[in-house]
Amino acid sequence: MIERRSYAALLAHLPKRQATVITGLRRVGKTTAARYLLSKVTHENVLYLDLEKAENRLLFNQPLYGDIETGLRTLGLNLDQPAVLALDEVQLVAAVPSVVKYLYDTYSIKFILTGSSSYYLKNHFTESLAGRKRIFELYPLDFSEYLAFREYKPAQYQPLACKSVNTTAYALFRSDYEQFIRFGGFPEVVQAETNDDRIAYLKDIVNAYVELDIKLLSDFSVSDDLYKLCQLLAVHTGSRLDASKLSSILAINRHKVTDYLNLFEYTYFIQRIPAFTTNIDREISLQKKVYLADTGLLAVLGQVSSGQQFENAIAIQLARLGQVSYYQRRSGQEIDFILNQQVAIEVKETPTPYDLNVLADRASSIGLSERWLVGRKAPGNPFDDWYWGGNLITT
Repeated sequence: MIERRSYAALLAHLPKRQATVITGLRRVGKTTAARYLLSKVTHENVLYLDLEKAENRLLFNQPLYGDIETGLRTLGLNLDQPAVLALDEVQLVAAVPSVVKYLYDTYSIKFILTGSSSYYLKNHFTESLAGRKRIFELYPLDFSEYLAFREYKPAQYQPLACKSVNTTAYALFRSDYEQFIRFGGFPEVVQAETNDDRIAYLKDIVNAYVELDIKLLSDFSVSDDLYKLCQLLAVHTGSRLDASKLSSILAINRHKVTDYLNLFEYTYFIQRIPAFTTNIDREISLQKKVYLADTGLLAVLGQVSSGQQFENAIAIQLARLGQVSYYQRRSGQEIDFILNQQVAIEVKETPTPYDLNVLADRASSIGLSERWLVGRKAPGNPFDDWYWGGNLITT
């Protein structure tokens, strides 16, 4: 099993008394992470329960804590000794927070909990498990993790992180990066053998997200509207969100569209990027840009241009590096991204010196001296003052 970057923080938290809560979009590897932690426990008093199984849900839905205790003992967990209990897909059982609180306060149990939504975990767990948990958010693979899954060695790609284009690395990793942009970073999609399998996995992820996660976490019952909105957001990736316009297109109440968008963001399906400004009041009034949480989702939700696809990939990559915003003047001139309020970033599929000069002028106008011109394809002329998208990785 390949250890993901997040595993180091998870492993460091394993000996701590607090519950380790792992959340994220469906199929990003939460179960694998939980099993990884269980494999690192130094004793054998451990139990893993998948709450997608009816018998396990029945166990935790019992009204009496004593019956739950008996059930856990029957399954082999010794409650009289330090124990580790992993519960997978906790959002499926509404009673889990109260049961976990009781067991946590009564016995020496280390909990490992996974769930498909920060919306559920941050709201339902906040009161009942206050001070008793730490939430870890898991995302699809970034490109450096993708390369690890492709069995490249860290020494081959880590020295290139956030540096200008390197011709050797570009030649070596370009085909992998194109595959990454096209199909995204869900682990099982990356490991699939054929493109047809990858598309099938991605369609299943989208359908399960709408039909299971969203319906479970809300009172939204019209899945056709939800799916249409998902498609519309894919087509408009990289655009500023206008809830009124979306409402008009879909013939859905504007307030409901706003609720949908908030839920999509809370459940990791979309990423919204605010405008860059030093005026807080103006920042609040400006529309945010929207990007999907994984470029593979674009492949099954809408026909988008290669430029949109690449920009979405960069938005996701930059979000792993820090705080991301965008800048736009009233005249319409813009800078695609601002990283950590310090770096001006322009995204071009084929970068040119002219693009760099334009970026430099616009960045100077707002007092930013560091500029990254990010490209996807090497230009035909000898120009190397640009950052290849595949180098925008964390170490």
